[in-house]
Amino acid sequence: MNQYIDQAVESFRTLITEQLERQNRMEAGAEVKDFSRMEKIVIGVCGGDGIGPIITREGERVLEFLLKKEIEAGKIEIRTIDGLTIEKRQAVGKAIPDDTLEALKACDVILKGPTTTPHGGSLESANVAMRRELDLYANVRPVAVPELGIDWIFYRENSEGEYVLGSRGVEIPGKLAMDFKVTTDAGTRRIARAAFEYAKNNGKTNVAIVTKANIMKKTDGTFSAICHEIAAEYPGITAEDWYIDIMTANLVNEARRSQFQVFVLPNLYGDIITDEAAQIQGGVGTAGSANVGDRYAMFEAIHGSAPRMIEMGRGEYANPASILKAAAMLLRHICRTQEAEKLEKALAVANEKVVITGRNTGATCKEFADYVMDTVTKL
Repeated sequence: MNQYIDQAVESFRTLITEQLERQNRMEAGAEVKDFSRMEKIVIGVCGGDGIGPIITREGERVLEFLLKKEIEAGKIEIRTIDGLTIEKRQAVGKAIPDDTLEALKACDVILKGPTTTPHGGSLESANVAMRRELDLYANVRPVAVPELGIDWIFYRENSEGEYVLGSRGVEIPGKLAMDFKVTTDAGTRRIARAAFEYAKNNGKTNVAIVTKANIMKKTDGTFSAICHEIAAEYPGITAEDWYIDIMTANLVNEARRSQFQVFVLPNLYGDIITDEAAQIQGGVGTAGSANVGDRYAMFEAIHGSAPRMIEMGRGEYANPASILKAAAMLLRHICRTQEAEKLEKALAVANEKVVITGRNTGATCKEFADYVMDTVTKL
């Protein structure tokens, strides 16, 4: 037993050292990419697993359609990036194969399909690895249901919490297993700053800080305290503390939910509650997600790879609305606001007019995208 304890202590020492080094790198900062001034932008398209290649194919077609003139002029390049499949990741034993990571880093922004993460084992989530390797610290997820008075945007810390060391816990076989949660000052400050900057720049007056600081006193307590430090620099914006359990209830509380605007929260809570929010909007198939850092950004559907749809031969009937929403967010990020607005308007029409059932009783993924592009031409 002492042998296991000694190994765990040594592993924990290594983890602490690595995380302090990461904190120091964040404090040093990174150069922020200004897309409005770039002569050429490279967009990588990464299909992933299951229905991922099917829906991202339509996302790529829509981007090519909207950016046709700039692509022809050499101002924008769209690259297909292979190698993020579960088969290749398992074969090389890495969340992201080295050559695939190199290809991703050669891009400025990425449109990514869902990837499969095996239950158990040591293979890390490709999403978690990509967020870490590209330092995509802000997961941004908007949810809007105008008829219900819902206009939310979630700023989820994307590089820390339970996920950053999720595959590196310690175990004493037959006795116990422990995973670790990480909160750094630098990591919290930058996600808090991103949330409050968004609120200031978009006329929002309320930011909900969502934690479980009454229980997780070190990590969530630090997160809450730093968010309030940042909030003090934005006098026109009210910062309110909420616990994650009651906030999950408030999102379905019709008398309360329309009062929320901007949310800032740690990694795990953000992962869970944004799926709940997407379900209120119409399901996870309707929601896109941005993963943003100073140098890179990745945009994706928030749902999984739906392997059962592939097994049942229904992949072509997958709903591409989520990846198209992500494509619209990508366009805004690279300062193509006009194209983003056209896509968002066409997508809203398609969501109402085109019936997607996930089966041959509804439209195919391609038919949905065709309708979106046809609608754009009429705007």
